[in-house]
Amino acid sequence: MSELELTVSRTIAASREKVFNAWLSPEMLGQFMRGRKDFHVARAETDPVKGGRFSIVMATAEKEIPHAGTYLVVDPYSRLSFTWESPYSLDDSVVTIDLAEIDSHTTEITLKQVKFVDESAREGHREGWTAILEELSKVFS
Repeated sequence: MSELELTVSRTIAASREKVFNAWLSPEMLGQFMRGRKDFHVARAETDPVKGGRFSIVMATAEKEIPHAGTYLVVDPYSRLSFTWESPYSLDDSVVTIDLAEIDSHTTEITLKQVKFVDESAREGHREGWTAILEELSKVFS
């Protein structure tokens, strides 16, 4: 067990409001929340309030991978923070998403996750989050 962390960033061609709301909408999560090209979102549910829960099931033709968590911070248009529960992460892992307005149609998103079993798990998550931010960018292009 370790205090390893990762940070990934991306510029998105959309307002902070649109980017923020995408993370809270089950329909939008279904469009971008997949860690690899062969994944899709089979189901997504959110209760986007502090203390509320979310559930995202990523799937391939062969298997389903459940992800869930509890919203810790829901600060409209600037910050989301939530626990990240999956078969590949520690139960007390936390993801924080900060949104910075570059201009009214451009947002810099910075995603940070803390606590990984080991460096291999951290790198796997880095690849997954990088792919997810790429898909999110495509949603708005």
